[in-house]
This record gives sequence, structure tokens and C-alpha cells, in this order.
Amino acid sequence: MNTRFFIHLLRYLFLLVFIQVCGGASAADNRWDDFTRYCDSLKNILHTQTLTEKQELEILGEIIGKYAAFDMDSTIVYASKMINLAHKLKEYKTEVEVGYHLGAAWCFKGDYDRALSYFNNSLEIAVKQKDKILEIGALTMLAFNYVKQGKYNTSIDYYLKSLKLNEQDDVWANEPEKEKKWRIDNEIKILTNLGEIYRKLNNPDMAILYLDKAAEAMAFSTHLIRMSHIYIEYAENYLKQGDMDKALEYALKSDSINTIVQYRITNNHQTQCLLASIYLQLNDYDQALQHANEAMAEADILTDNNLRLNAWKILSSIYLAMKRYPEAEAEALKAWQTDSTNIDESRTIAHNIALANIYMHNPDKAALYLQKYSELNDQYSEKSFHTTVSDLAVKYETEKKEFRIAALEDERTLYVFLSVTGGALFLSLLFLFIFQYRLAVSKQKLAGQRIIQLEQEKQIIAIQSVIDGETEERKRLARDLHDGLGGMLSIVKLNLNDVEHLQNAREMLDQSISELRRIAQDTIPKPLLLYGLKVSLENFCMSVPNAEFHYFGDDSRLDSRIEIAIYRCGHELVNNAIKHSGAENINVQLVQDINRVSLTVQDNGCGFDTKTPAKGIGLKNLRDRITAYNGKLNIYSTPGKGTEVYVEITPFIQPPAFCH
Repeated sequence: MNTRFFIHLLRYLFLLVFIQVCGGASAADNRWDDFTRYCDSLKNILHTQTLTEKQELEILGEIIGKYAAFDMDSTIVYASKMINLAHKLKEYKTEVEVGYHLGAAWCFKGDYDRALSYFNNSLEIAVKQKDKILEIGALTMLAFNYVKQGKYNTSIDYYLKSLKLNEQDDVWANEPEKEKKWRIDNEIKILTNLGEIYRKLNNPDMAILYLDKAAEAMAFSTHLIRMSHIYIEYAENYLKQGDMDKALEYALKSDSINTIVQYRITNNHQTQCLLASIYLQLNDYDQALQHANEAMAEADILTDNNLRLNAWKILSSIYLAMKRYPEAEAEALKAWQTDSTNIDESRTIAHNIALANIYMHNPDKAALYLQKYSELNDQYSEKSFHTTVSDLAVKYETEKKEFRIAALEDERTLYVFLSVTGGALFLSLLFLFIFQYRLAVSKQKLAGQRIIQLEQEKQIIAIQSVIDGETEERKRLARDLHDGLGGMLSIVKLNLNDVEHLQNAREMLDQSISELRRIAQDTIPKPLLLYGLKVSLENFCMSVPNAEFHYFGDDSRLDSRIEIAIYRCGHELVNNAIKHSGAENINVQLVQDINRVSLTVQDNGCGFDTKTPAKGIGLKNLRDRITAYNGKLNIYSTPGKGTEVYVEITPFIQPPAFCH
């Protein structure tokens, strides 16, 4: 019998059974039983029917599609079989997509290294096959893996790469409408996940910015799970801000969606935990207890200890508020015995055990867990620092090969350019000296020498056109040279024509040398020269009332030219935010280690459309400055939603000598 017929028949029977059982036992138990029966039927076809390898691949795909939401162990078993079969049949798309499921399953089980190997393998296949859509999926899954590890900066980087590819129209030009709908759903997922990360980084403004973008994109999608996730994140942000009414409103919206889409247990678990936390804050303990117990039921179905840990923690907090201290301690001890190494969760658990024992007059046990609570707080602070450094290391290491290849090619091009430019400048100076000498010797040769001078000026103009577009600092330098030093040299030239005024010429030359020394010293800001990049930027931000400065990483000095470039960028970006955006808050973040230095300037101002060409030359000059150092500059902005500018430079690449 045809395999597709079996599958469609089972789907139909499954829907009938699903409708019939909705009024029976608990919804969670019914869902699990229904999906189990459906998967058992598929496995029966797999083991009893004579199938071709293509048919077997299709059946395995159906099984994994169902187990992926419930059973990580079964997902791993059948996905491992499927990925080997897909590799054998050279079905590269299937191999990549099954790699997503395998990696996600290992990620949920806490084996992040094994998950990373599957996600990286999927990415390598996608890049090799030049399949941008599969590459988007692989980048998104890599970002998900780093989120689970708490490496938020690396995760943001992968999500932004995925989002950038997703926004390219040429990637989707020849795809059917079904794939184009997936494009919108993927954009919503990435934006919502970015909102979740910024919430965890205690940056509510950026979190709400990305959530608003995700909500706007939902106008073109009917994906209910995506909408549920957006509502959850809105509720989490409002809960964090203490706005219980709005938090409850959005959590209930998510809960309503989950009653329709009943097969997404992980999503419902998160919603039930959120509702329990909100009702706990509202002192409605009965409602809080009901939702916490439902969250525990969902965790038991998935046999996921991480989800159980969260439910036990919330149950313990509820019982503590209800003054049911033995039950509060019992729930917290279940969590502690399951995993006391999870620093983020264990702090609350240790605190609850200690507090319950204080009220139950068990001073020794209370003291023991208060000590553990104190130790966990110290570990949490240390982890926050090391996570930031480790996050940067992972992020940079994954790009090192590609970056070095590009850097070597750019460096080779730069050396050629500098050699040609240096030779041209040397010849220009040599001819200019000869011209001045011959002019002093004989006035009769003035006409011929002027022709030579014009030729040299053409060469200088040609060289200047190559580095045109550099920063305003260079323009200031040019003005000083022209107005100060240039005028003095002109007077010297005139005095050289007359032997009687040679003494005046010498004095004017001395003045010219002093002027040149002053101009050279002014090219580097003195605070930057004395104290370095961190102190200079911090002092600058302190002088701006609504600007805040944050610094992470190694405080060692960089190449002075790179310090100047980053300092000028920070100065220009903050000034732009003050002058043009009307921002109330400006955040300046500097991250520095031995491999890279990055600057991020965020504001909550009026924003702008990045697709509209800028009228001024400020941003063009910034981009030209950073490009000269083989760096990158990314701008993220939406009208009315603020602006974020990210600048990154790699210090170990020798910058060009003229880029001040």
C-alpha cells in the first residue's frame, strides 16, 4: 500500500481521536496519549511494511516532526537514523533540517557541544550547497544554542547575521509562496528572540523595540505560536517593570492561543510559569498554585528536568508566600537535589529553603542554606564576568579563519596602495624641492617651472582623491596647513627671490617649523594620548547629561591610530544622537580584548529609515574611517524607534599610516 496513503489516513484518524478525547482527562495527558498512539502507528508502518529508502525517510520525518515537541530521547534515536539515511541518499536539504532537530534535542538535554557539532555541520552543508535559506536556519539554530548557554553577545551576532540574510530579496526571489511565508515567520522568530535576549540583559528599551517590530510583522503571518511567544515576552517585560495589569493581560493572551494550539507543550509551560509568577505578585495564591501545577504537568510530560526545576522553584515561592513552610521547603529541595549547579535558579532555591527553615525554627539548616545562598551570589557575579569574556572569545574564534583570509588579502592590497602612494609622494616632494631651488637661482626659468609645478599638483590631487571622504579631523588639518603653514611658506618663497631678504626667509622657516609641530600635536587629542581610549570616552560621556558609558574587557592600550578612530566615532555618534534624534537616553558601550575592539551607541530618539540616503556626510565619513581599518559599521534604526550603531575593528591588523 502507498506510504503517503498510510500517513494521510493516520493524520485523519488522529484528528478524530483528538476531538473525541478533549473532554476526558487532563488536556496535557490526552495530548500526550494521542501523539503517542499516532507515533506508534507510524513506527508500526516503519517496522512491518516493506519500504523503499525514500519512503522510510518520509516516515522518519513524520515521527521526528511529532516527537520534537515532546520527547527528546525519541527524537535523538529516530533523527540519528534519518540523518544517516539522508546522507546516504545525498538528500542534503533533509540532512540539514534533521541536523536542526538533532542539535535542538541535545541542546534541551544540556549537551551544548554535541548540539553545536550538528548545527555547524548543517551550516557547512548549506554554505557548500550555496543554499541561503538553509544557511538562515543554521545560523538561527546556532544562536539558539548560545542563548541556552547564556552567551548572549554571540547569540545576538548570529541572530543579526540570520536576519540580514533573511531580509535580502534576492534570496527569496525564486522561492514558492510557502517558503516566502516561512521567511516572515522566521523574521518574527528572530526579532522575538532578540527581544528576549535584551530582556535578560536588563535592556527593556531594546527588548520592547524588537518586540514591536515582531508584532508589526505578525500582520503578514498567521503563525499562532509566534504570536504566543511575543505575548509572553511583553508579559515578562511588564512583570519586570512591576506593571502587573499589562503583564497579566499579555500572559492571558498567550494562554488563550495555547488552548487553540495544544501541541506546543514547551510554549504552554512557559506561559503557565509566567501566569503563576504574576498571580503570586498579585497575592492570588490559588490561581498561582493552579498555573504552577499545570506547568509541572507539562514538564513531567517532556521529562525535562530544566522545566521541572523552574516549576519547583515557583511552587516553592508560592507555598512560602502562603506560609505553608514544609511544602515550600519540600518543593525547593526537589529542585536542589535535581540540579544545584544551575547558578541562576539555585540562588532562589537556596534562599527559599533557608527562609522556610527560619520560619520553622530550624536555625542550623537555615544557616547552612543562607551560606550556600551567599556562595551562589558570589559565583553568579564571577560567572557574569567570565561569561562576557568567554562569549566574546567564542564569537571571535568562530570567525577567525574567514577573517584572517580576508585580512591578508586586504593587507596585500593595502601594501601595494601604500607603496604606490609613498612613491608618488616622494617624487612630488623631490620635484617640489627642485622647483623651489631653480626658482631662487633664476627668474627667467619661472614659466617652465610653473608647468612642472602644475603637473605635480595634478599628481597630488589624484592621490588625495584616493583618501577622499576621510574624517572631519583631516579637513581641519588641511585647513591649518593651508592657512598657517601655507601662508608662511609663500612668504618664504617670495623672500628667496631677493638675496637681501634671506634673513627674513630663515626666520619665517623657523616659524613654519613651529606651526607644523603645533598642527602635528593637535591631530591627537591630549586626554586620549595620556590616558587611553576607555578613560577618554568615559570622560566625554560624563560631560553629556543623558549619556551612560559601559566598558567590558581588557583595559590595555591599543595602537594610537585605532584609539583615535574609535574615539572619533564615539564622539561623532553621540553628537549625532544629541543634535538629530532628540534622544532622552544614550548608551555607549565599549568592549575590548586582544583580538577586537567594538563600540555600540544606542539611543531612544526619533530614529530614521536606513534605506533612505543620508543628507549629510557624517555617517559616510564614519564608514570610510572604519573601512580603512578593515573594520565594519552596522546601523539599525526605525523611524520613531531609536537607533543603534555598532562599530568593530581588529587591532592586530596594521592600519594605514594616513588614517587619522
